[in-house]
Amino acid sequence: MKSNALKIGILSIILIIICFSVIVIFGNKYTLHIKGITEENIKLEIDQDEEYVELINKKFENNTLSLTFKSKKEGKAWINVESTDYSTIFSLYSHKFGIITYDNFFGDARYNEIIPISILIVLICITNIYIKKYKKSIKDNMYKYKNIFYLGLIILLSSMIIDQFLHIFNYHGLSETIERIIRLTNIVSFMILPLAIIISILLIISNIILIKKEGFTWRNMLGIILSITFFALVFVPNIIDYILQKPEFIEFHRETSILRFIQMFIESLIYGLVVYFEFIFIGTIIISIKAAKHIPSFNKDYIIILGCMIKKDGSLTNILKSRVDRAIEFSKLQKDATGQDIIFIPSGGQGSNEVIPEGEAIKNYLLQKGIKKNNIIVENKSINTLENIEYSNKIIKAHNKKANIAYSTTNYHVFRAGTIATSLGIKVEGIGSKTKPYFWINAFIREFIATVYTERKKHLLIFIVLLLMNIFMIQILYLAIIL
Repeated sequence: MKSNALKIGILSIILIIICFSVIVIFGNKYTLHIKGITEENIKLEIDQDEEYVELINKKFENNTLSLTFKSKKEGKAWINVESTDYSTIFSLYSHKFGIITYDNFFGDARYNEIIPISILIVLICITNIYIKKYKKSIKDNMYKYKNIFYLGLIILLSSMIIDQFLHIFNYHGLSETIERIIRLTNIVSFMILPLAIIISILLIISNIILIKKEGFTWRNMLGIILSITFFALVFVPNIIDYILQKPEFIEFHRETSILRFIQMFIESLIYGLVVYFEFIFIGTIIISIKAAKHIPSFNKDYIIILGCMIKKDGSLTNILKSRVDRAIEFSKLQKDATGQDIIFIPSGGQGSNEVIPEGEAIKNYLLQKGIKKNNIIVENKSINTLENIEYSNKIIKAHNKKANIAYSTTNYHVFRAGTIATSLGIKVEGIGSKTKPYFWINAFIREFIATVYTERKKHLLIFIVLLLMNIFMIQILYLAIIL
């Protein structure tokens, strides 16, 4: 990690030096292209206290007036262009190093396209590093929360690369680029609002159904909690903007008002965070589905069937039946592919309202399905997923310390069970059975929150980066106005 950071740091420094050198060497001239002028009888006036810039070339062609200026001295010059049907005013800044920028202190300069090209190179290098990290991590163990972080970050960086590439040849200076980014966040905020409402309603409905089916717990309230948080994040900038736009905040309406820039900073930072965590949520969905659809290697000695609540008569619920059926299906696929038999470990203790342990109920169902008694070893003490895996693993290791292990659970639960096994240092592969869609939504939210918590140090680092970037951007816009 430190090695990669050092490489990116060195690359960034080299590119900064190259960018500065190119702009200093070639940026002492600037050509204005004024389109839409229909006659050559044009009045041109350069308004400057001293000779900051010098007009060295004037060309009129295809209704376009091209004016080339050369830097003479540090200062600001106004360029007035008038004709019968056209009138405009431009400003040029002649900098200390002889660079000319258009419109403001951080405006367009000659050959400054090298800046977005350099940023694109850095973004591609960073993305490549995280792609390699992701591939290595998921190959080693797909049940890690850092896989979600890596994938979400890769998607975010990829979108930044596309945006940067599309604007390489439409780059008109640092301040205009920052304004474009902020405008983009405003557009995104407008687009997010109806989407946020739809998603939030679906989450709330899903959680209500889940609460009715599974009972009232804080875990089953995750969708409602996340919906409220998401709404708050979306509406906070709009509320702040509404308050500041009132007439009594006269200071806010001045071009150089600090309040305006504080409001821009808050809005940009919040929507930057919203977009970032949206990509992390997308990563959560992709990894969870990938884990659920994963088919373990056909070399398994044991398969643990994770228990859940059974019926009052000791028979299996539909969700538990589907887990057992999926385990049986996998054992047949392995048998057909390699000829290797598999031993079933039905896992689950007896709840306060259950007539027999879940492990025993699963065993009875396996026997009904034609599985031989010798191929079943019951674990009947566990009361949750962690104990399901931990106790079953102890039984397995007592028989075969080098055993290859799979587990069967409901599809939305595969990734969660895998992360629990990983936390216990147990190497397993999961297989998932189908279930109702409303379970999926809550599972996505749960894993998203777990990812944010587990990888909190990485997310904090991203927050600091976004914070510093926004401070830098707003500072540039403020200096562009006052300088």
